[in-house]
Amino acid sequence: MATVLVVDDAIFMRTTIKRMLEEHQFEVIGEASNGLEAIDMYKKLLPDVVTMDITMPGMTGIDAVKAIMAEYPHAKIVMVTALGQQKLIVDALESGAKDFITKPFNPDQIVQVLHNVTAES
Repeated sequence: MATVLVVDDAIFMRTTIKRMLEEHQFEVIGEASNGLEAIDMYKKLLPDVVTMDITMPGMTGIDAVKAIMAEYPHAKIVMVTALGQQKLIVDALESGAKDFITKPFNPDQIVQVLHNVTAES
């Protein structure tokens, strides 16, 4: 069972993602509400994959991706974005994110993307 760190500033979104993943054999081992928390939690938990919101207060998801990838180059991070954030998605992918999901998404989309990312060596 793959372990997941869910990062989003909206508790509703974290709860929604967590529920979707747990219904599909993922284990959510941590939640963070901003980029700084995400980095700290990643170091402590070393999850198999991270879902990372882009727009958050304090530190953005893209800055958190850069920081995590600098220390953990094999980290698997999937960006969760709102519509119309194409340039930010490109920045995130260039910074090391493996894939992205656009809100609103359905459970099948997020599960498929996470399965694909965790299956990569």
